[in-house]
Amino acid sequence: MAQSQRISQQPSQLVDSYGRVHRDLRISVTDRCNFRCSYCMPPEGLPWLPREEVLTFEEIVRVARLLIDRFGISSIRLTGGEPTVRAHLPALVGQLASLGVELALTTNGATLRLLADDLAKAGLNRINISLDTLDPERFRNLTHRDSLPQVLDGIDAACQAGLHPVKINTVVMRGANDDEILDFAEFGRSRGVEVRFIEFMPLDAESNWEDQSVVGVDEIVSRIGSVYPLEPLAQGSEPASRYRYLDGQGHVGVIASVTRSFCHLCDRVRLTADGQFRNCLFATSELDLRALLRGGASDDEIAAAMAGSVAEKWAGHQIGQVAFIRPRRSMSQIGG
Repeated sequence: MAQSQRISQQPSQLVDSYGRVHRDLRISVTDRCNFRCSYCMPPEGLPWLPREEVLTFEEIVRVARLLIDRFGISSIRLTGGEPTVRAHLPALVGQLASLGVELALTTNGATLRLLADDLAKAGLNRINISLDTLDPERFRNLTHRDSLPQVLDGIDAACQAGLHPVKINTVVMRGANDDEILDFAEFGRSRGVEVRFIEFMPLDAESNWEDQSVVGVDEIVSRIGSVYPLEPLAQGSEPASRYRYLDGQGHVGVIASVTRSFCHLCDRVRLTADGQFRNCLFATSELDLRALLRGGASDDEIAAAMAGSVAEKWAGHQIGQVAFIRPRRSMSQIGG
């Protein structure tokens, strides 16, 4: 295998044909998960990747270093599956933190009490914790696990470890948990964490998604604003539309992937646990980086392949339109 070397030249831009410059890398470190969320995978789980098909830490770091050095990637987010089930995760965090970019993690939070301090010490900057209900019985029904106390304790552990800001990701599904929107707003305000509501997207493993299940950004903001007045903040390349509570009690966000697509602002690329490079969350094709990494490809060849993939990125996902094509993989297999 060709060894990666630190690159001295100035980075060029990872740009597509629509002029979008890509600066954010999402890395899925595993397809495995200790939850069975109903919108993500069936109760019995999914076939896990054989361990030999999952990228090693060295391979992950090589790709990350290339994207930073050649193209100026400035932020990395680790995802899964559930990234904390990957053994020795703080070691990977430390290796990536040494590359000098902002480093974040998305997790279900169930084991954060055990890991939060080690992750922070290794160089993790920020954390997002997925939590779709505050009701214990509903939590069991949604996740097929009885772990709400551990997740709530994990949120406290993340705050105590200094992983600021702590953000809570809540997928809103009509008829399942949309009656908790105000409860989550109050939870964020009282805990000093930022809740980010996420519109339900067609990436569920059992393909049960329907337009009617989506609770849109306007409805979410209206429900919260009727009790806690809000004002919008300017949106950059981040996926969330953010709002400030007028009484100064923090912020709330909505990721409106369906009703108010932000594809024109997208600056993200993704690396799956098995080494597939994706230029869009909803991409229907992938670049096999694992084959290049394990086949002796040079840094130049790998960088050129990634640049070519991004150059071919489409304008947007077209959810809700006739032209929309559902990806063959579920969210847990792609990475958030």
